[in-house]
Amino acid sequence: MGAIALRNVEKTYGHGPKAVMVIHGVNAEIPDGEFIVIVGPSGCGKSTLLRMVAGLEEITGGEIDIGGRVVNRLEPAERDIAMVFQNYALYPHMSVYDNMAYGLKIAKVPKAEIEARVQKAAKILELGGLLDRKPRQLSGGQRQRVAMGRAIVRQPQVFLFDEPLSNLDAKLRAATRLEIRKLHAELGVTSLFVTHDQVEAMTLAQRMIVMNAGRIEQMGTPEQVYGQPASTFVAGFIGSPPMNLLHGRADGPRFAVDGAADALSLPAAAPRTGALTLGVRPEHAELRADGEWPLKVDVLEMLGAERLVYGHLGGSAFTLRLEATLAPPRPGETVHLHVPPEHLHWFDSASGQRVT
Repeated sequence: MGAIALRNVEKTYGHGPKAVMVIHGVNAEIPDGEFIVIVGPSGCGKSTLLRMVAGLEEITGGEIDIGGRVVNRLEPAERDIAMVFQNYALYPHMSVYDNMAYGLKIAKVPKAEIEARVQKAAKILELGGLLDRKPRQLSGGQRQRVAMGRAIVRQPQVFLFDEPLSNLDAKLRAATRLEIRKLHAELGVTSLFVTHDQVEAMTLAQRMIVMNAGRIEQMGTPEQVYGQPASTFVAGFIGSPPMNLLHGRADGPRFAVDGAADALSLPAAAPRTGALTLGVRPEHAELRADGEWPLKVDVLEMLGAERLVYGHLGGSAFTLRLEATLAPPRPGETVHLHVPPEHLHWFDSASGQRVT
């Protein structure tokens, strides 16, 4: 069983007054067989957390439990995990077959079993015709599949992926994402996947962990994280373009945006009076002649099936997403928007936390 439990996990570099804490008491329960994506900006601690699970970084406090045993003091080889790195880490002088089989040979697995495991992994990853090639004869996507094959043959309790698609171009990234999804559907092994790319996170995850400054901001399904962001950080990080965040003061059915002369009329009363941040996804604002919110259009971007309209609502920047089939507004024009009440998101101005 490959269930993972993180209990108040901490990481500090240095000692005494110069000590810097980079992971602040992370707690998470990951059931056996679940695919979890850890996402966040550079420097948020996501790779450090993954390396602590792998045993490549020593933890400062708390417990890491894999498969029902605490692994804090176990070496990486004793944790029954397999890791796929960003840079493939293949042996250049070895064939694809030998790269995949090397770890099993070191572990003194019988030759017949090594052959069976490598052939099975090669079939899953469509590498059967490449087993005699050297890494230099492969494309980036093929090398990454070899790296995944090396992990598969280990038959571990847990797969750990550390930004494995970062070195691939956009087309290969999309194709390899599909390979990883099919791989998890077939093997059902507990997986932790680290990325800074929200598209990867949204398309791969069964549940996501959104990290910020060494803390978990939110953990949930992609639908929950996108539809009910727990904070302004999550709202601004998940989504492309991100959620519009308007700072101001609410008073019942009126919201005065900071820097605006006139208050906006709300389709439903704010949850409380006073300083609040109002969030609206770009696709949830509708162009309507009788709309309550005036948007001054600045710039338009054509993106094939959709068009992005950038403008100002009161004193704040606002982005609107429209289908390309709709007649676009013109730069300099003022249009009117309507937002259904179920698509208004409210956050505390001081803490940034969601207000319900």
